[in-house]
Amino acid sequence: MVKNVKIGKTDLSVNPIGLGTNAVGGHNLYPNLDEEAGKELVRTALNNSINFLDTAFIYGPERSEELIGEVLKERGNRSEAVIATKGAHKFIGKDVVFDNSPAFLKKEVEASLKRLQTDYIDVYYIHFPDKDTPKDEAVGALKQLKDEGKIRAIGVSNFSIEQLKEANKDGYVDVYQGEYNLLQRDAEKELLPYTTEQNISFIPYFPLASGLLAGKYNKNMIFNDLRADLPYFQKEVFAQNLEKVEQVRKIADAKDTEVAHVVLAWYLTHNSVDVLIPGAKRADQVLNNLKTLDVHLTDEEIQEIDRIFR
Repeated sequence: MVKNVKIGKTDLSVNPIGLGTNAVGGHNLYPNLDEEAGKELVRTALNNSINFLDTAFIYGPERSEELIGEVLKERGNRSEAVIATKGAHKFIGKDVVFDNSPAFLKKEVEASLKRLQTDYIDVYYIHFPDKDTPKDEAVGALKQLKDEGKIRAIGVSNFSIEQLKEANKDGYVDVYQGEYNLLQRDAEKELLPYTTEQNISFIPYFPLASGLLAGKYNKNMIFNDLRADLPYFQKEVFAQNLEKVEQVRKIADAKDTEVAHVVLAWYLTHNSVDVLIPGAKRADQVLNNLKTLDVHLTDEEIQEIDRIFR
């Protein structure tokens, strides 16, 4: 039986292992996605006690929310899923800009509700900051929607520490989502201490560094998708990172588990990290992520992993 956790100061109760759904209808992110396979990912998650689904307007665009909405509708049990989605991208012709204005955010929430075929969203994030809107005003618009019951928790994503503090001026921010993994640890300087102090739940994205921390790659691999441009995949650095992953493999082998499960379990030892949202492209990967919950790290192992990636 999975022990659910509360997300920060919200009343949302979730399995600590969620599902990032950018491969569910995220045609603009991954070529050749099969939509039926994407819906099967969502069904597999919900059938196996993974109830936290993370999506966004820009995955598709729009299509990820629509497919999740179709699955929710076919199952007829809205309360089995805790849905997080995000908005801020605005298309002007072929250009994309970010808009955090209260009017735009309210319009986007309504559009997401329609695509998801639901009358409330559990967590709504401002996906990226814009240049002009005061962040407390943007969050104020979400607070109104929360008071109306259209959203249950307020999130911000990709904000700097200054933007997060401005957004949280009135204490309304419930969840922060940002890039954080063992290869990209900037969040430890200010963001993680602040979210811990404010009881804001920190949800890391790219927790497995696009698969690099899963221990499945070797130095001869060549990437021609979004991974090709990521800093930790650049030639010399890539080789060094693989060596670090091999050191974690020793801990994983001793526990008869996979590198990915050890890495994910390490994040869950952080104070404000309540839930993780590893992605998946196949149903078996969704189930595999759940094995993280069987991994128990000792204090020595936690420190050792920290040291390897310092």
